[in-house]
Order: sequence, then structure tokens, then C-alpha cells
Amino acid sequence: MNRLAAATVTLLLSTALATGAAMGAEVWKGHGLAMHGDLKYPAGFRNFDYVNPAAPKGGEVRLAALGSFDSFNGFIIKGQPAIALGLIYDSLMTGSLDEPFSEYCLLCETVEVPQDRSWVAFTLRPQARWHDGKPITVEDVIWTFNTLREKGDPFYRYYYGSVAKVEKTGDRSVRFTFKPGENRELPLIIGQLAVLPKHYWSGKDFEATTLEPPLGSGAYRIESFEAGRSITYVRVPDYWGARLPVNVGSSNFDKVRYDYYRDSTVAIEAFKSGAADYRDENSSRHWATSYDVPAVRDGRLKKEEIPHKRSAGMQGFVFNMRRDIFKDPVVRQALAYGFDFEWSNKTLFYGQYARTRSFFQNSELAATDLPQGREREILAKFKNRLPPEVFTKAYSLPVTDGSGRNREQLRYALALLQQAGWDIDEETRKLTNKKTGKVMTFEVLLVSPLFERIVLPFKKNLARLGIEVRVRTVDTAQYQERLNNFDYDMIVFTWGQSMSPGNEQRNFWGSEAADRKGSRNFSGVKDPVVDEMIEMVIAAPTREELVQRTRALDRVLQWNHIVIPHWHTPYDRVLYWDKFSRPAVIPDRGASLFTWWVDPVKERNLEAKGRGQN
Repeated sequence: MNRLAAATVTLLLSTALATGAAMGAEVWKGHGLAMHGDLKYPAGFRNFDYVNPAAPKGGEVRLAALGSFDSFNGFIIKGQPAIALGLIYDSLMTGSLDEPFSEYCLLCETVEVPQDRSWVAFTLRPQARWHDGKPITVEDVIWTFNTLREKGDPFYRYYYGSVAKVEKTGDRSVRFTFKPGENRELPLIIGQLAVLPKHYWSGKDFEATTLEPPLGSGAYRIESFEAGRSITYVRVPDYWGARLPVNVGSSNFDKVRYDYYRDSTVAIEAFKSGAADYRDENSSRHWATSYDVPAVRDGRLKKEEIPHKRSAGMQGFVFNMRRDIFKDPVVRQALAYGFDFEWSNKTLFYGQYARTRSFFQNSELAATDLPQGREREILAKFKNRLPPEVFTKAYSLPVTDGSGRNREQLRYALALLQQAGWDIDEETRKLTNKKTGKVMTFEVLLVSPLFERIVLPFKKNLARLGIEVRVRTVDTAQYQERLNNFDYDMIVFTWGQSMSPGNEQRNFWGSEAADRKGSRNFSGVKDPVVDEMIEMVIAAPTREELVQRTRALDRVLQWNHIVIPHWHTPYDRVLYWDKFSRPAVIPDRGASLFTWWVDPVKERNLEAKGRGQN
């Protein structure tokens, strides 16, 4: 059993029930839960290590968002929700940023689980309040859970599908009982539940979009907005949870304003003019070329690479395997030779990136080299249903010399395509299926114009193989609608990964999710082996076993060729006007703006010097 550290048991547990009887009957009650192993922070801890508990409150931070919004209901599939709505809600528990996967009580005062984690119970804090002053109740928790599962985004029905029942067990206590099966993550999943006010939603249509600012319980509330253009959150001065250890040193800004811009180029110009205070930069081109301005050179505008230790996950060109042309893994493997990463990195990215090859890149969870030891034992159970290369070859990606002359790679791609039943027609010079006579053509759907410069060289290389590629960039609302309905041939997408993968893998790669609109199985994976491996990951009894099972899953996904992998960096690229101070400790997950604060002295100096590029 993965239980809390023995040294802190007496502090963590107010009650140990049925000890000494059957081991499965033990029930632990404490201030938090770890997925595997021990909690880092014992009962009675004062604050997380990566915050400054003495950070002053005050000031305003202005940020940029892209696109638009038409709703404050982020729990349904309809509409385009405003950014950062999570600021107004509290959840039962909250995670730390310097552990693989641990949660600590927020709305709850204590959490209880049996050894087999077949249920979880929470006792709510008596002081927990909505912004209107009314107490947060067990009825709110139960109503929220049932409403999300019945009327919310289809994701919730799937995510909470293993909950058999939820029931009130006391004035301030609620219990979730799970369906049979080994799933150690479920108590933590329930702990992430953002609780909504039942009395506020009474008489309202939960399934409809709304621009009425909703009632919340979190550190912020919506102060003002201009539909589709801006939204301002204000810190709640009498926020009930301000002094909780999990909140000390965070949510330091009095106001948080988001202004919406049409695209990144416009947002960058607005930022450089002083219209925004902080920016995460995800474009290597902009990082290298867009900030050579006086404000950076004289220190008014800071430009930093902040290291992190989180998994980079997977970004790539995603094949929609629901399309006939992408059903053959040999075809998918062949098309990967059309993407010249080395040339792109040198010419377009200024050499800033490393190639991604794992779905859990930059972590111990990544499968590398050949499978060994426990990982090989796991894979051996599926040997007759896996490509033989899983055991005999280390997964690798095409490599070029970066010159842009990748003829050798394209020749190999054509050989693979011929093997799969395609060849270049001598008359039309188009790649044609030898059985059906159909020409290979597909569309790459984008939401950001920034990616056009990356896709167009890919398109040019594939044209040399006789493949017709169209590139289409659409607005945010249309893009989201097409994603929800899997209405695309190929997209660019990033699957972020935690250091403790679990139930979300069903939503990424599970067969059931492949047919469920709104899921994140954008590639359409439907593989019984993958399904079984996902369940093994979810049921992993120890951290070491989780690592080995995840590596096995990673390796199988690699050899399915469901994406053409892109790139990653082991640091966050951030820019900010010199008005902030931040804690000395950087958490494993990287830059964390809401642990920063406005430094009054720096802000006065900045205003005296002036913002803007000149």
C-alpha cells in the first residue's frame, strides 16, 4: 500500500479505523493524498516551498489572450469560454507543483481513503464560503458532481465514469464509492472537482452559454468584462481560504486583466508597447527576432529562460486515422520522412529545439533504447499483437543534415509508400493508390498562422512525392468545433503529460474515446493492446511499476506512428516588464506567475522610466 510517511502518520491521521483486522479494511484520514509514496508536506505545514509567504498583496497584472469568448460557463461543450475561469472556483483539493502527483485539502478539511482506494470521503471545512457569504455544503458537492456528469461536457461522463455513487455521510462529509477495479488515481481525480453553488444555478439552464458572471468561492471573482474583448478578475478581499497553507504566498495580484487579440503578432506588439505585463513565448522565431528592442536592452523588459523538470509531452502533426488514407501505419511512417526537423530547427527555429520522440519526453517515463527488464516483461505479454520492431529496434525518427536536400529520406519514404500500395503515376505525377486509383491528398487544419511557415516546407517536401497537401487556418471557434467532431485530416496538437499519468490516458488513446465527440483522442487510436496498457498504468501499485508500465505504453504508441513528432525545450521562455518579484525557488513544473507579486518599488521605477519600445 502507498501510504503516508511513517514519521508523519500521527500528525496526518486523526483516526485509523479497523486496524489490525484485514489489511484491506484500513482507512486513513489526513490532510492530503499522494498517488504513490509519501506526501512531501506533512500535516501542519505552513506553505509550499516555492512561494514567498511574506509576498505583498496588491497591484494589477495585464495579460493577453487570443481569439474571443462568448460564455462564462466553461463546464459545457457549447460556446467559447473566457480564459482563466478557474480563478473563481475552489476545488475539494489542490495539487502542489513540486511533486509528481500529490493533492492537499482545500475545500475539504480532511480526506479519507481505504487501503484499496475503493472509495474516498471528504469532510468540508466549516469556514468555506461562497462569495455571497453562504456556506459551501455537501449538497453543493453532490449537485456539482451529478450535474457535470449529466449536463456538462461529455468529458465529465467519461472522466467520472468509474464512480458508482456519491452520498452524504454527515453534516459536512461526503463519500464517493467507486465501481470494482483497481484505479488508485480515482480519489485524486475526485479531489480535483471544482465545486459549484447549487443555489446560484437553481432555475438556470446549466447547458446554455451565459455572460452573467457566475458565483464562485475562489480567490478571485469577475469584476468587469467586454464581451469577446476583455475580462478582469479582482481578488476577493475577504476570501475565506486566504490563510490556508495551500494558498499562502499565491494569488497576490489585486487584479488580473486579460485582453483578447486577433493573433500572436498583434499580441506581441501590444505587449512591447506596454499593454500587457507578462508573456509566455512559444514561438522560437519571435523569441529570437521580435524582442530586440531598447526596453530589453536597458532592462525595463526582462527576457528569461526559466528551467523546468516537467514532462514535455508530445506535440506533432496528428494523423486522423479515421480517414482511409491514414489507416495504414506504413503510410503514416512514410509521411514522417517529409518533415525535415533539422532544416526547420536551423532555418526556422534558430537552433532552439530538441527533437521529441516520446509521448512522455523529458521525464523518466519516456521509453528509450531497447526495452529491458520489467518493461520488456510487460511488453512480452502482448508479443503476438505488437509489431516485432517493438522488441528489436529502438524507435527513431528520420534525421537529415539540415541542408534542405533530403532526397535520401524522400526516396525511402517513396519505397515505404510503394510497399503500402501507392506509387507516382507516370502521367499525372501524383501519388496514386494502385488499387483504387485515388490520389493521395489531405488538409492540414491550423488555428495559428504561426504554424503556416512550418507546414509549408512539409507540404513542399510531400509534393515531391506527388502528394497534394492543403493548408487551412481557421478561427478559434471553427477550429474547436471541427476538433470536437474530428472533422479534419491532420492537425497540430500538444498532449501535455503529468509526471504521474493515469485516467486521462483513456481520453487520449482509449478506443471508447475515439468514438466520443469532444474527447482528446484526436488521432483515433483504437487498439486493444493500448487499452489494456492504459488500464495497467492506471492500476500501477508503486511509482517504479508506474514508470515501467508507462514506458511500455509509450513504446507501443511510438510504433503506432500516430503522429509526426515535433520538438521541445527544457525551459519556459518568459518576458515581463520589470515590475515583479518572484520566489527564490522554481517549482519542478516551471514558471508559476501566480506565485509572483507586484513589487511597489520596481513598479514606481518602471513607470518613471516609461514603458514601450523606445
